[in-house]
Amino acid sequence: MKIEGLDELSKKLDKLAKNAEGLDGSHTVSMTDILTPGFISEHTRFANADELFEASGFKCHSQEAFEAIPEAELDKFIQSESSFSSWQEMLGAAGREWAIGKLGL
Repeated sequence: MKIEGLDELSKKLDKLAKNAEGLDGSHTVSMTDILTPGFISEHTRFANADELFEASGFKCHSQEAFEAIPEAELDKFIQSESSFSSWQEMLGAAGREWAIGKLGL
């Protein structure tokens, strides 16, 4: 009895292991890398993160300005414009999608 496809499966598993090694440890990933247009358009009525933040009315021109946004107000906006209950929930989901993409799944 001969089993077909084991070489291909082995190559895919080797690639997955290599990609997983690349994700090991801590990483700094920009919001624009995580909040891709595909993610934003799938989960909101906006085409990209720029449109989302522009519609929010919050000043997001710098990291400091973004961090100054009251979290409760940002959560309320995210609740009204997406299926997520908070900014952190949305960011977490986007981060998981980013990691899955990096794994090549």
